[in-house]
Amino acid sequence: MKSKRRFSPEFKLKVVLEAIKERQTASELAIKFEIAPSQISTWKTEFLTNAEQLFSVKQTLEDPNETEKNSMLAKIGQLQLEVDF
Repeated sequence: MKSKRRFSPEFKLKVVLEAIKERQTASELAIKFEIAPSQISTWKTEFLTNAEQLFSVKQTLEDPNETEKNSMLAKIGQLQLEVDF
């Protein structure tokens, strides 16, 4: 029985970027990377479908820091008012 091959995210990205460039056909890339052409198509479709999330994840990660920063600035302002009073 053949064991299932696992590919790293870096490898998948490398293959997908080559596929998006369209300098070689999926069959040529399949030979080059020793994988099935259908696998390249699947990874490419998945990448293009989820590419939008890359930018939304970045915004989500920045929001908690911005919220924490605003909270700290409000607390500093409140403490400054108490000291001035």
